[in-house]
Amino acid sequence: MEYVIAIDGGGTSCRAAVADADGRIVGRGEHGAANVSTDLPAAIDNIAAAAGKALADAGIADVQLADLPALLGLAGFNVDEDTRSTAARLPFARCVFEDDVVIALQSALGDTDGVVAVLGTGSVYMARSGDTITKRGGWGFMVGDQASGAWLGRAVLRETLLAHDRLRAHTPLSQAVLDEFGGDPATLVRFAQQAKPGSFARFAPMVFDHADNNDVIARDLVDDAVAHIDAVLETLVWPKCPQLCLTGGLAKFYYGRIGERFRAMLREPQAETLAGAVQLAVRAFHPTPVGS
Repeated sequence: MEYVIAIDGGGTSCRAAVADADGRIVGRGEHGAANVSTDLPAAIDNIAAAAGKALADAGIADVQLADLPALLGLAGFNVDEDTRSTAARLPFARCVFEDDVVIALQSALGDTDGVVAVLGTGSVYMARSGDTITKRGGWGFMVGDQASGAWLGRAVLRETLLAHDRLRAHTPLSQAVLDEFGGDPATLVRFAQQAKPGSFARFAPMVFDHADNNDVIARDLVDDAVAHIDAVLETLVWPKCPQLCLTGGLAKFYYGRIGERFRAMLREPQAETLAGAVQLAVRAFHPTPVGS
């Protein structure tokens, strides 16, 4: 029996699957973040750890990671072009790399047309219409990733410091954030100076919870995020676009907030993101069905 490794590497966690040549998942594993543009050494370690857990879960005797090819859908891949060097540091027999939005598109839409918005620690969008693929975003939270968890988290820390400096009124949200740091703005700043995107993103659910209670800071941040999502979708959705899928950890928070036109197009993803990675792994390494 031949097997493949499929990796769904995001800014918060990396998920791995071992699958047979027919795409049946036989083992799963999960470990830390795998954003290759933010922290490549940590991403490599976490990819290997997640894959090792998946192989252990599969319980396949006499098979090592070095025996298996891997398809890796990774956050930050679009800005990290040194794939040869990255592949050399991974424990797989062969590596094929994809941007994580390609994995999301495949899992959400299969081979059909439509638009997918990935709204998690980062944010990125992709549309497929026939043979035409269009992408927006995915540039990382330092210069982009608007409406993402990292973007919202960093923004609420900024607003909290403005409130501490009496440049805007404190709200329950800003006070709650400051309380997370023992009421000490210097502790907040030290955190921000070393925080990775996933660390910022943990504040995002708090923003949405307070927005639902009409907190001014939270409401303004969420309104800005939704306006950005709608603006991106305007550039991707065409008149007869059949479907729109929101994926990622923040998708549930945006479902009822995006523009009415886009809400009418919403469909549930066809499969989990890792399943899309498995589909592409099988196509990459076993393009002809076994036994045919």
